[in-house]
Amino acid sequence: MTTRIAMWSGPRNLSTAMMRSFGARGDCACVDEPFYAHYLLQTGLDHPMRDVIIESQPADWRDARDAMLVATDRPIQYQKHMVQHMLPGMQTDWLADLTNVFLIRAPERVVASFSAKRGLPSPDELGFRRQRELLEELARRGPVPVVIDSADIRRAPRPALATLCDAIGIPFTERMLSWQPGEKPEDGIWGSHWYDAVNNSTGFAGAEGPLPTLDGPLEALAESLQDDYAAVADHRLRID
Repeated sequence: MTTRIAMWSGPRNLSTAMMRSFGARGDCACVDEPFYAHYLLQTGLDHPMRDVIIESQPADWRDARDAMLVATDRPIQYQKHMVQHMLPGMQTDWLADLTNVFLIRAPERVVASFSAKRGLPSPDELGFRRQRELLEELARRGPVPVVIDSADIRRAPRPALATLCDAIGIPFTERMLSWQPGEKPEDGIWGSHWYDAVNNSTGFAGAEGPLPTLDGPLEALAESLQDDYAAVADHRLRID
């Protein structure tokens, strides 16, 4: 029986490094953003490599879900999801059969990182509101999903990952702390645009420094995201 872990994150939030970490275990199959094509088709957003991404995945979310949930010979499956890809109208009852984890990051850091790649984003593109909505929906059904802050992982990878594994009922292994550099077979085709830093990495980067200083529209955007971030962060794991 496979333990299927759904990791719900926004963009620019350590999610690919976490996919590398789980992929390095040796007992885990990874799935990279299965609803991306559906999201692009429904929103009309002009993301880098848009047409190629749409061609690379099922266009309907139901087909993407079914393809993702097929049997695997690994005891663990790690699903990397972007919360903003879960658009209105997409059913969520199937999430009851998954181990749902929410990966969070301070809005100032997300806004600074995303804007360096794509310019000023809309709030919806960053997923903070959708992440809060999804967590609250799952919490009403019970149990409250696990929440972990990317800052805690970068500050103390071993205790953070050991605490996470304990919370979701899988054994921790030291293999999660490092990986071989380069592209991986599970990477979405968009990795050639977005994954340059993680492809050059062999483990988690060190602790982050002070929050970035933002001005003007970027500062206002980060401020508008604080309430949603705080509501999810209230549930985060405490890392010694």
